[in-house]
Amino acid sequence: MASTESYISATLNLNNTPSFTDLSRWRLRVDQGAQTWHYLENDKECELWPQATWDKYHLGLPTGLPELIPPKTPLECAANGFEFYRQIQTDDGHWAGEYGGPMFTLPGLIIVHYITGTPVHEATRLELIRYLLNRAHKDDGGWGLHIEGASTVFGTSLNYVALRILGLGPDHPVMVKARNTLHKLGGAAAVPTWGKFFLSALGVYEWEGVNPIPPELWTLPKWIPLSPANWWVQARLVYLPMGYIYARRLSAPLTEFTQSLRSELYTQPYNTIVWDQQRNNVAKVDLYTPRTKLMDVLNNIATYYEKLPYKSNWLRQYAIQEVIEQIKMEDENSFFLDIGPVNKVMNWLVVYYHYGKDSREFKLHVERNLDFLWMGPEGMMMNGTNGSQLWDATFIAQACVEAQLAGNDQYREHMIKLLEFIDLTQIKRDAPNMDKCYRHPSNGAWPFSTRDHGYTVSDCTAEGLKSVIALQQIESLPQVVSLERLHDAVDVLLTMQNSDYGFASYERIRGPSWLEKLNTAEVFRNIMIEFNYVECSTAVLMGLAAFRKLDPVYRRQDIDRVTSTVLQYIKKEQRSDGSWYGSWAICFTNGAFFALQSLASVGEFYENSLYSRKGCDFLLAKQEEDGGWGETYKSCEDQVYTRNSQSQVVNTAWAVMSLLEAKYPEEEPIRRGVQFIMKRQQSNGEWLQESIEGVFNKNCMISYPNYKFSFTIWALGKYARVYGNKPLLD
Repeated sequence: MASTESYISATLNLNNTPSFTDLSRWRLRVDQGAQTWHYLENDKECELWPQATWDKYHLGLPTGLPELIPPKTPLECAANGFEFYRQIQTDDGHWAGEYGGPMFTLPGLIIVHYITGTPVHEATRLELIRYLLNRAHKDDGGWGLHIEGASTVFGTSLNYVALRILGLGPDHPVMVKARNTLHKLGGAAAVPTWGKFFLSALGVYEWEGVNPIPPELWTLPKWIPLSPANWWVQARLVYLPMGYIYARRLSAPLTEFTQSLRSELYTQPYNTIVWDQQRNNVAKVDLYTPRTKLMDVLNNIATYYEKLPYKSNWLRQYAIQEVIEQIKMEDENSFFLDIGPVNKVMNWLVVYYHYGKDSREFKLHVERNLDFLWMGPEGMMMNGTNGSQLWDATFIAQACVEAQLAGNDQYREHMIKLLEFIDLTQIKRDAPNMDKCYRHPSNGAWPFSTRDHGYTVSDCTAEGLKSVIALQQIESLPQVVSLERLHDAVDVLLTMQNSDYGFASYERIRGPSWLEKLNTAEVFRNIMIEFNYVECSTAVLMGLAAFRKLDPVYRRQDIDRVTSTVLQYIKKEQRSDGSWYGSWAICFTNGAFFALQSLASVGEFYENSLYSRKGCDFLLAKQEEDGGWGETYKSCEDQVYTRNSQSQVVNTAWAVMSLLEAKYPEEEPIRRGVQFIMKRQQSNGEWLQESIEGVFNKNCMISYPNYKFSFTIWALGKYARVYGNKPLLD
């Protein structure tokens, strides 16, 4: 195996992506949705575990799949697309895929590896290096909040530290270039709060420079708005372990290595920095959500409190014990996956300090770290959760039904495996301590990724419900999910509507809107409480509507009440220009796809609804000359439609289906969109990866590479159903 330095040189001197480790030795093991990559050490292991087609595809290696007969009709194109896509279905029935994009998750993992002294497998270490180098911006050598964003202090400082831990020296040209950019941006002193936390834990930033994260918040009863019980679940589970580490001011011991980092990360000598003046120092390039005056006041009060002799304070000790109990419940309920990669590595760090390296808890955390690592052509990254398995499975299920593929005998086994995976992934119990750990009921729900992950998600549950109903209505497919289990899913959904009739993500809105003024994560927005979303609300509406057709009796009054009221929220969210903002994907084309479905489900179409007409007119004004649609991530960030440099098949599929749902009376713009999708298809049936597709908290983009198959096939099928399967290409 080549040395790290020779590998780095190869990376800098080649235009194409180098294969430093032997990509043919990487294998993806799947088990009930879990996705873990393994590096096989010798030829014998490779013989015993031959590389599958899905391995080759995800690694960017030639799949050897043949060229197909060029399609002329939409359904032929859809069939070609699934003919390729079926070849990369995993043995357990789902379609694997990276869920990457954010550039702040992997450094946290590497930092905790260093603090805990947990070794990284050599092949993994080298691929992590390769990924970070491939994602460094070519112009300035820095890293952004996400893979398409401009260089920031957050991204550059943390990924610089990660590469140093992984073995790159400070004098390497890559590091020199990144360090110069970091210094131009203000140095690591100006890193946002989450970065301050990780650097402090590493011992290269002082805790005095971090705004307080008091664990005492976890002693507050639920009826007090400030209680974490009322926060958005993602926020409360990040600040939970933060509070433990902060309260004990835990930092890695100072070593020659961390001493060197102290001299590299800042624009002035480390010992001259006035740390208590850095708490609110955040670089302009990172500051998406500035602090509010209310937050400043509370920080000042908490800072004064922290100066009290709290170490002997019974309340502080009681709070720390409550935090430990909450962390224990989060770990056990999610089988040590936790809700996401940020709180997962923080919980791992807490476990290290509280239980020790020989503990069961520590070892299970190390084991489940593998579920978050994804190997791709550019190297190894960290996923935004342990994947998007269930979410992706539901969309391709509905797409195959729409494109008349699900009932095809040729694909019967693929559909059965898909149905069995969706069945397997449904959550079949509530968390045993859900009230104490503030969890929403989960019996009957579907999660975003796998059953182990275990969190109820409104739109995942709705899409799971829709996909099961759609597949089980195909005569040739078995009835895998019982009606009683569908009742359980409906029961969960009916608990999730908010007072203004919309639906949020994991649970109902619990906290008042003013809590958003306490957002301390300067790089995100809408992070402190739950919010309603057009996508979640539409998914639930459509899921309940599909169920009502299957079982017109069960909880009919409750379902009728929800479906009749949710439209009020959807209509209220339409902007004056006719658009709907998409909060979980890019962006206005995605919002329209969901919202116009809602309107159509109650008989509101272009010809009889002002809401539908305005929505269609907005989309048509954005159609490109090539017939497609294309948005860039700036639409999400600036909340104004921003054209991509070229049309995208995913945006186009959403726009096409939106117009079809609304029964837009002219075929021509829809036909042009379908032709664009067909022309972008490769000769073997695949569609190539284009710009990033997803977003969360308005400012961080995340990848959904399976969208380019599911939504294109779905759009082609929907067009053929409305206008017939006529030839569109010569």
